[in-house]
Amino acid sequence: MRFYPLEKLINLHDDYVRQFKIDNLQLLLIQRLGELFLLEAHCPHRGHPLVAASIAVGVIQCSLHQYQFALEDGRLLRATEEPCRALRMFSVVYAGNEVGVMLEENISP
Repeated sequence: MRFYPLEKLINLHDDYVRQFKIDNLQLLLIQRLGELFLLEAHCPHRGHPLVAASIAVGVIQCSLHQYQFALEDGRLLRATEEPCRALRMFSVVYAGNEVGVMLEENISP
């Protein structure tokens, strides 16, 4: 496992949303109501970018087909077409004055 730093703590604030690329993996870091969430950056339904998704308390909604996922664990809450898998979620790791993620050395999407 290797630590990949994403952001300095001083830059985080509510309504923070930023996409990161680590090799072939696209991640989305979100802060809402003081809580950080780290998830895959594209909707598992059709691969639409979630960086422009609407985010409400505990829910992220894809702007393309309005699929809704729980920010807590990535589970699918609402499908407007065929069901899809849950969002992949990642644990946020705090290291000094940064947050990041621990990933295997060989990263695959």
